[in-house]
Amino acid sequence: MPEYQHIIRQEMTQQPVSIDHIRQVKQAYEGQLLRMANVVGVGIGLQLQGGVRTNNPALVVMVRKKLPAESLAQSDLIPREIEGIPVDVQEVGDIRANQI
Repeated sequence: MPEYQHIIRQEMTQQPVSIDHIRQVKQAYEGQLLRMANVVGVGIGLQLQGGVRTNNPALVVMVRKKLPAESLAQSDLIPREIEGIPVDVQEVGDIRANQI
């Protein structure tokens, strides 16, 4: 795969972000994030701002419902970034498997 397909320019810092680095960060922190209250999933995607998708890659943390920080325990606060990768918290509700 050509080198340019592995690098995405992150608008916020103008630093190149490797998809491989995002995958490594996801793998390293996914278990810890999933143990937090309200978290139902962790993925990689494009950051949303005001409901509009940007071109910024992010670690996406899916929660049942977005809650005010003051209603969460300190240990359940999701960081804004991890190892330089932006974290985007997205409300998705409960995730259930569908019957086939």
